[in-house]
Amino acid sequence: MQLPDLKKIHINPKYIRIAAIVLASLFVLLGIGGYVAYSKREVLLQKAIAKAKDKARSKYNLDLQIGSAHFTGLSTVAFSDITVVPEHRDSLLSIKQFQVSVKLFPLIFGNVKLADVEMEQAHLNLTDIKHVRNFDFLFKKKRDSTIKTRVDLAELSSNLINQVLYKIPDNLKVNNFLVSFKSDSNSFTALAQTALIKDGHLTSTININNGLALWHFDGRMHPSDKDIDIKLYADGKKVEIPFVEKRYHLKASFDTASVRLSKVEHSSGETRIFGYWGVRNLLINHPGLSSNDIVIPDGGIDANLFVGQNYLSLDSSSTIHLKKITAHPYLKYTLNPVKIYELKLNTGWQNAQDIFDSFPTGMFESLEGIQVTGKLNYNLNIFLNTAHPDDVQFDSRLDKQAFNIVKYGKTDLSRLNKVFVYTPYEKGKPMGPHIIGPENSYYTPLDQISPNLRNAVMTAEDPSFYTNHGFVEESIRKSLATDFKDKKFKRGGSTISMQLVKNTFLSREKTLARKIEEILIVWMIENNRIMSKNRMLEVYFNIIEWGRNVYGIGEASRYYFGKSPSELTVGESIYLASIVPHPKTGLYSFMPDGSLRPGLAGYFNLIGNLMAGHGKLQRDSSNYGFYDVRLKESLRREVAPVSTTVADSLMKQNDDDEAAPVVLVEPEVKKPSFLQRLFGKKDTTTKKEEAKQQDAKAKLKADIEKLKEEEKRKEDLIDTAGKTRKEIRQEKKRLRNEEKEAEKALKALVKD
Repeated sequence: MQLPDLKKIHINPKYIRIAAIVLASLFVLLGIGGYVAYSKREVLLQKAIAKAKDKARSKYNLDLQIGSAHFTGLSTVAFSDITVVPEHRDSLLSIKQFQVSVKLFPLIFGNVKLADVEMEQAHLNLTDIKHVRNFDFLFKKKRDSTIKTRVDLAELSSNLINQVLYKIPDNLKVNNFLVSFKSDSNSFTALAQTALIKDGHLTSTININNGLALWHFDGRMHPSDKDIDIKLYADGKKVEIPFVEKRYHLKASFDTASVRLSKVEHSSGETRIFGYWGVRNLLINHPGLSSNDIVIPDGGIDANLFVGQNYLSLDSSSTIHLKKITAHPYLKYTLNPVKIYELKLNTGWQNAQDIFDSFPTGMFESLEGIQVTGKLNYNLNIFLNTAHPDDVQFDSRLDKQAFNIVKYGKTDLSRLNKVFVYTPYEKGKPMGPHIIGPENSYYTPLDQISPNLRNAVMTAEDPSFYTNHGFVEESIRKSLATDFKDKKFKRGGSTISMQLVKNTFLSREKTLARKIEEILIVWMIENNRIMSKNRMLEVYFNIIEWGRNVYGIGEASRYYFGKSPSELTVGESIYLASIVPHPKTGLYSFMPDGSLRPGLAGYFNLIGNLMAGHGKLQRDSSNYGFYDVRLKESLRREVAPVSTTVADSLMKQNDDDEAAPVVLVEPEVKKPSFLQRLFGKKDTTTKKEEAKQQDAKAKLKADIEKLKEEEKRKEDLIDTAGKTRKEIRQEKKRLRNEEKEAEKALKALVKD
């Protein structure tokens, strides 16, 4: 196709004149409009202020006062003596001088974009005294809620980001802006001595709590271009987050925090926010996380947040950085029509030593200093549809390539293969040490433990013990479903391997760090064949608690039934299996005559039928020995006469719960009648009470003798390896003091 010759194109001069007249008319109209607007701008400003005051009063019960307001330039307004006071509340805001200018071009399209802001001597005062807050208007709900419409989260997030960024001026100058908060128990002040944005560079100095710390913000600030990169740090010390420790029992501090916003996109019904969050030398301490300070020297995340119409997600293109390692997370929360939670994590193949070296300091003490070879790859997948919680998906696996342990860290994971000393802890205090080996008369090799007991415990605690690798995903999956439905951590899903590691290598503290450490140690023991399954089971039976200060099956079988572990019947074995999750409540399973409480019959049928189904027992219609179980006679006097309801409640406690003290209700003593008081005749009830007192004294004497015997036994089991004579004497003294305190408590109980 041949293009026309532009030189030959002729435009009629008439049309040129018409176009010129139209353009000139538009300029004249704009000029007239601009002149009118310019001449009336003070009036318009005052009307806008009056409208703002009325809205603040009618909608939020705020008294807004402005000393003076006037234009100082084409688009610049200066205010002075601004105050905001909520009705019947403390003053909220005061500003001595405030000057603001807006950009004209965005204003044409209805967008208010701040160009320059200057502020002098301002005070934002937040108070929460006796549950009366001067900022509660911020949480005021709209009255008209009859029409409910679903919010498009993508549109909402896009608009919100634009509004926030548009309110950040291109140029900022702030002097002495004080923010204070005061409540019944806390107070906090932050004085921005200076805050300056100039040529896209932010600098600020903030005085925290009258000189307690000096914070600094520094970095790049181009809000119009959605380009922000700033850091927060303190002079000569860590940045500590106020109020967090008192309110949430969380101690948190860091050297430097970094935030970067690099791009925001909105298309195809989705808002995508690309940024980075990082921290150096982050210190965290929380009782639910760990008993120690956890320190992360260098950590961060390239976070790509995607917001759709009905979901929020952290895209899998995001990358977590932790010292030497990286990982790719995926999080998605769908709000409607049904709430759905999705979590994925993939590390890819990484050097195993880099992974162990990147663990936060203070998190996994037993593994500190460990040396390994090979590579590891971790994958996690969780999917929970709240409409069908029982169908929750769970998959967690740690794969290895040529992984080997060259040197153990603080804890030798192979020490359970030989004779060792086990020291149980109660509430953080060490109990009497126990030798796990032939030197201990109670120690019982696996082949001398009744098959009935081995099968009963494995059936109840870990049916696939000999075939699993320390974890049962189906059990964990069911635990997630149960915990979600009950809204609390109720079901644990621990295998025998996990229980063994928890008892031998770790403390009894219930923290997230200890649980992760437990999982790691179990994986290493099982996947590197550090211990055989038989040895693990043998140690397990010889260390776990079966009652108050009763450890190991050798002591437990004699304590309850006066027999060796090899002689345990089916009924006795199922009973012992029943108390593994709550050993301190073992005696509450019995009636004063030594028989089992009727409420346990269902448990016996459940475990017995499961054992029979796996070929471990013959089918039995008489509750699998339930009616034949008898507590040894000398122990029956220690059975507290509690109600069935109380006993059942106590027996449901898990292994980390302390058995609640049982309040023994004394029988009501019948008052003597008038004739009995007159002639001095004693009531038969009184005689019975005297007899009970005699029995109590006899029991007290026997209990004291038992305490002394127990104290002597514990002295004999003291681990003397590596200890001086003075340390051994101190240990014996401590045991004797415990015996004396227990004796006093027994005497006081009888006296009462």
